[in-house]
Amino acid sequence: MLRIYDTRAGQVETIEAGRAVRMYTCGPTVHRPAHVGNLRTFVLTDVIRRVMERQRVRVVACRNITDVGHLADESGVDKVAAQARAEGRSPRELAREHEQAFIADTAALNLRPPEHAPRASEHVDLMIELVAKLVEQGHAYTVPDGGVFFDVRTFPSYGEISGNRLDALRPAHRIEAVDPRKRHHADWALWKPGDGELTWDSPWGRGFPGWHVECSAMSLRFLGPRIDLHTGGIDLRFPHHENERAQSDAVTGHEVVRHWVHGEHLLFDGRKMAKSTGNVVLLSDVVAAGLDPLAVRLAFLEHRYRAQLNLTWDTLRAADRTVRRWRPRVAEWSESVSAPMATSYAERVESALDDDLDTPSALRVLRELERDESVAPGAKFETFLHLDQVLALDLASDIGKPRMLPPGAAELLEARERARKAGDFAASDLLRDELADMGVRVSDTAEGQVWT
Repeated sequence: MLRIYDTRAGQVETIEAGRAVRMYTCGPTVHRPAHVGNLRTFVLTDVIRRVMERQRVRVVACRNITDVGHLADESGVDKVAAQARAEGRSPRELAREHEQAFIADTAALNLRPPEHAPRASEHVDLMIELVAKLVEQGHAYTVPDGGVFFDVRTFPSYGEISGNRLDALRPAHRIEAVDPRKRHHADWALWKPGDGELTWDSPWGRGFPGWHVECSAMSLRFLGPRIDLHTGGIDLRFPHHENERAQSDAVTGHEVVRHWVHGEHLLFDGRKMAKSTGNVVLLSDVVAAGLDPLAVRLAFLEHRYRAQLNLTWDTLRAADRTVRRWRPRVAEWSESVSAPMATSYAERVESALDDDLDTPSALRVLRELERDESVAPGAKFETFLHLDQVLALDLASDIGKPRMLPPGAAELLEARERARKAGDFAASDLLRDELADMGVRVSDTAEGQVWT
């Protein structure tokens, strides 16, 4: 079974799965396009799902769309609404555009769609209901201007996910600044008064929900009061997941989420990927550079999900070369005599995946299999296809296609032929290695060089 690091427990734990596993993922905030750093978390969730499904466990996944909530500031001015007005469009139209772009990106990365993908703006009634219950139970309180706050002191175990205990928290160490309406500086808004474009009527007056309440309301609605896995980026650990846990556990009276799993940050060229730093790379930028979008997925898999990843254009190009090398090799092996799967290699890969998603080790084993000349081509074919159910790199996509050289390979082949005729075998070997990186395998025969 899958063993994975539980952030709250602070250790690797086995996911005890019955016939089904319920998994919630904090989805995209659609006030802007998702960059590749955002997408790393969703690839993590997809790998978890694929590993568990390989073990014949049904996964019921929910991934929300944040199109209201923390998009609005304290005055109720929504970022989507402000941008839409500047462009002469409606807020919903702009949010849907970013949402569709996100869905297209996840499809390009071979992410399986979740069973549930609720939009926050379409489930505000669930949030109002949850807030009302928290007020009724004494876990939340209203303030004169129509706001509602969660009373964090009614939830003694606050801080178990991030380690940020109440007695150690200091004012202004949170996303929300100190507010005189709060009973405790660590309380947070469940409902905010406002009269902007994206506001709703509630028992406390017109306004909009706080950011954290949406995930509690929608996870409870679509997955029920017992959730096996909750995933997200490490940046959501505090305060979002601490607040979400407090809300959900307080309203149900028990621990809702069994395992909390977080993926680490992604840097690009050594810098934080954010609009504020001017260092944003979209999946469309990767494609525009002539790279396969699944090179991004492979680059993610080359690193442990719990380790910070410094992505560069060089690492993406290297991943692209690997993907483009493996596909024609799989197509070549598919034409060989059928043979049983290389079980020992497959078991080593699966063992690595079960061990807290050790994808780098899994890929090293796969490369070892590729080079192992004692394994029949037909066995390599079966093994690569079997493991691609988790890797999801479309390794079978070249089967049946006419064999064509990748761009630039023909020139390298000609240069290598000239080097061999000139007796410059060192240059010939270097060119052969360069061609291998592009997915072109060169052999020398009595009639000259041949390639596959």
